[in-house]
Amino acid sequence: MIYDTKTALVLRTDLAGWRLANVAAFLAGGLAGTTPEMIGEPYCDSAGRFHSALVREPVFVYGGTLDELRRTHQRALARSLRPAIYIERMFETSNDIDNRAAFAAAPADALDLVGVAVHGPRKTIDKVIQGLKFLA
Repeated sequence: MIYDTKTALVLRTDLAGWRLANVAAFLAGGLAGTTPEMIGEPYCDSAGRFHSALVREPVFVYGGTLDELRRTHQRALARSLRPAIYIERMFETSNDIDNRAAFAAAPADALDLVGVAVHGPRKTIDKVIQGLKFLA
């Protein structure tokens, strides 16, 4: 099925596996929090127990270098998207308040990005992620 929208996570390829998973979870949660239409309906099992809803469409995961993440971030901003981001300094914090403070203190034009996520019109997202390869 082809959707009108697309969700893409771009993760720095030099991260340890557990960090990749952690950053992906934070980014997906961030997008879901600001884009509620991404979320489908709750699941119900055969015993009638409800489970959380999931993202309603595929999430594409790409890998990239720091420069590629910065390029992706700039492309997203230039197209008026609201990206979710994760920077290196956030690995040193342990809560949302400190994460936001670390991000606010980081140089806006030289972010040490480890992850960027975007959701929006499919054709726009394709332009934002152009040239990236799926994370292997």
